[in-house]
Amino acid sequence: MLCSAPTSVFRSVVRSPRLGLGVWRQGVPSVSRRCLLTLAIESSCDDTSVAILEKEKNATKIHFLENVTADTREYGGIHPIVALESHHESMSKLVNKALHHLPLITGGNSDGGGGQITLAGESQPRRKPDLVAATRGPGMRSNLTIGLETGKALSVAWQVPFVGVHHMQAHLLTPRLVASLEGGDGPTQPKFPFLSILVSGGHSILVRSTSIVGHQIMAESSDIAIGEALDKTAREVLPPSLLENAKNTMYGKMLEQFAFPNGAADYTDYRPPRTRGEEFIKKETPWGWALGTPFANTRTLEFSFASVASRAKSLIVAKTKAGVDVSLEERRALARESMRVAFEHLASRTIIALETLRQDASSDKINTLVVSGGVAANRFLMTVLRGFLDVRGFDHVRLVAPPPRLCTDNAAMIGWAGIEMFEAGWHTDLGTQPVRKWALDAQADDGGILGVGGWIRKM
Repeated sequence: MLCSAPTSVFRSVVRSPRLGLGVWRQGVPSVSRRCLLTLAIESSCDDTSVAILEKEKNATKIHFLENVTADTREYGGIHPIVALESHHESMSKLVNKALHHLPLITGGNSDGGGGQITLAGESQPRRKPDLVAATRGPGMRSNLTIGLETGKALSVAWQVPFVGVHHMQAHLLTPRLVASLEGGDGPTQPKFPFLSILVSGGHSILVRSTSIVGHQIMAESSDIAIGEALDKTAREVLPPSLLENAKNTMYGKMLEQFAFPNGAADYTDYRPPRTRGEEFIKKETPWGWALGTPFANTRTLEFSFASVASRAKSLIVAKTKAGVDVSLEERRALARESMRVAFEHLASRTIIALETLRQDASSDKINTLVVSGGVAANRFLMTVLRGFLDVRGFDHVRLVAPPPRLCTDNAAMIGWAGIEMFEAGWHTDLGTQPVRKWALDAQADDGGILGVGGWIRKM
């Protein structure tokens, strides 16, 4: 894919949230360009990630995407200092590697009006990115700073716009990236509005999305995130030998693999509860224990996953103290039941939200349910959600999720969100700082995505 449209210049004004002053800037490439090339950076937690994306019309290509995850196995989870050191060690190396994947400019090809760069040791020029995108928040402030400052420095060096991306917004928009990777002549899919379940190690939220910046949170966890609950469960339930030989701290993924060693073949007999009443029924096991679904007796639009992890821990601890050996079979059953209960709780609240929206005459019809975030890579979760939709009157709702490599934190989703924001007329002032806590919903106290200072809009 090559860009051929010329670069135009427009004026924009920066509004300082503190001083209320306007600063005129020039030289920003117009959003009317048919093709956009971006270098993107993600560093909000323990993953250092860099990507090169190119979007032309409704087709997108990932030229480069690579992650380096901090090795925190010694600590059984994310360690802020180790993660920060990993960012320092990996960021410049990944950026340098990514530059060698920028599209080459050959004799008959144009640079699209966006300029070109020649790398050391190369004679053939490469296309210069039209913009740089990096995660601005939410996340660990020191970790965010590494990626944000690297992105701003590249923006200055190349004299191209910079977009500071909201991490959660990027997760929500990832299925639109996936659709664009597949190409197409129509509008980017899924169309707004759609309902999203954003599930990861730090977040469990149900969101109604009406635009790239319009996101209404309908439900969130009152205690811990579902990803954290699965990780904690895994550390209690998995055989010690598996934990000792783990190559990373992706314990939730290990829990799924342990519970379902044969993959989808192990849960083909799953049957979702057809009614709310069936959700109350605890499934007894041969070992005399059963797990109950949180909030089973209420229709509260709220999640709670702490009890899933604590129940699993209490069962293992009690048997260990009593000198009872917990067999591999029982551990596998506990892993499966823990996931089933957590996922059915998630699905139950989602159905309640869909029923609420269906009864609201002012709401547009929801035809798509998006699942994003690291836990979206869990295939059993998708089976449970699909089952609930089919038996509860929402079989028409399409269920979509990114492929596993785009579910977890990655720079490709940051690049896509940056492109979508830029095409909508937004970029970011170079004086912006990382945002540790940054709401997604515009009704929140900080005003959501556009509520923080530093946004520049095309005039």
